[in-house]
Amino acid sequence: MFLERKEEEKAHRGNVLVGYDLGDHYAQISYLVQGQGEVETLAPVAGTRQYNIPLVLCKRKGTSQWLFGKEAVKCREEEDMFPVEDLLHLARKGEEIELDGGIYDPVALLTLFVRRSLGLMSIIATLDNIGAFMFTVYKTDDRMVEILLQVAANLNLKTDQIYFQSHTESLYSFMLHQPAELWAYHVAVCEHDGRYLKTYRMECNKKTTPIVTLIEEQLYETLVIPWEEEAESVKQDAFRLADERFLGILEKLCEGRIVSSAYLLGDGFRGEWHKNSLQFLCRNRRVFQGNNLFSCGAVYSLLEKREPSEAGKTHIFLGEDKLKANIGMRVKRQGKESYYALLDAGESWYELRKTCDIFLGAEKSLSFVVTPLTGKNAETRKISLTGARQTDAPFTRYELEVSMTGADMVQIKVTDLGLGEFFPSNGQIWEESFQIS
Repeated sequence: MFLERKEEEKAHRGNVLVGYDLGDHYAQISYLVQGQGEVETLAPVAGTRQYNIPLVLCKRKGTSQWLFGKEAVKCREEEDMFPVEDLLHLARKGEEIELDGGIYDPVALLTLFVRRSLGLMSIIATLDNIGAFMFTVYKTDDRMVEILLQVAANLNLKTDQIYFQSHTESLYSFMLHQPAELWAYHVAVCEHDGRYLKTYRMECNKKTTPIVTLIEEQLYETLVIPWEEEAESVKQDAFRLADERFLGILEKLCEGRIVSSAYLLGDGFRGEWHKNSLQFLCRNRRVFQGNNLFSCGAVYSLLEKREPSEAGKTHIFLGEDKLKANIGMRVKRQGKESYYALLDAGESWYELRKTCDIFLGAEKSLSFVVTPLTGKNAETRKISLTGARQTDAPFTRYELEVSMTGADMVQIKVTDLGLGEFFPSNGQIWEESFQIS
């Protein structure tokens, strides 16, 4: 049965989940139409498995025309073109760019690239049909979070379900949706762009409840693949040396561990230069090769938010950008002491914020219970409201706001709200922070 375009768009509305991998040099887009098939990755050239969209813009001289991706790469050498490369690096620096007589904000140019590349989704569904969107990047540090917040705010998507996460969390979500035997023990992932090699090793601690999952990362800068134009003799020596170094890295990565599966990602693994390394890797383990794991993993993360898998219910990921402890308070409810949860371990620090009202009597202090999921003992952190007023009222109402300024730094804000018209708020505010060890 064929649907007209409008009927098809209506059928997909809000059901399209999009994972956007934003790398230093390329972007990738994966998607899932819920209820219809599996996660797919968009190929800019139809009929190919070439998923990378070069992170390049080109402005035509004296006009408002911008090209992006492969078309921009193709035209960047033309005399009337002004290319802009390293968009993510420029956005991180935050310095304005002079181009064709104008000055441009690098984050605005990055937003332009993302918006144009998302236009490729029109062959699947319009942007209005996107129900949830996930950026995945190598690191979600403070500056990257700031950039992605700006980009997301200016994409004008019809959904407010816009998230971002690290490659490590995308790897975790990807593995949650693979057969259990592939991640029964350790998982090794090697990402190589021809110059740099990144390795990831994922393991699950089945002695904890929930099962804590950790991913260890390592960067190697000495595994270089020669350029195509180099002499054949030079290339052969370079390939042999690269294979030897890669084999040594793999031996160290797998030493003393049972590795259930391994994944080779990136253009650096094209060709047959890593024969000895691959032979070692294929012993008693499943090995896969591709380059769209992270964008697919971003889609699986969105799916987990909507329809948690059985594995997702029993596992928790503690990455570098995750809160690694539960934070709450001992409070009295109807005269009985109970635990009140504020922030949950396993959530990304930049997404955590809790606001509530509390009532304090004569003792003007707050105690927070910090319970690490890393095996350490629970701790109590006390904050005093120095200078808080004392009134004739039995209680004073305060607004408590708890948030994170980093993966291990808790920010506390307390505001005096008074108590009714006889004891109005005096506007006092206390701000404190404490570190999670």
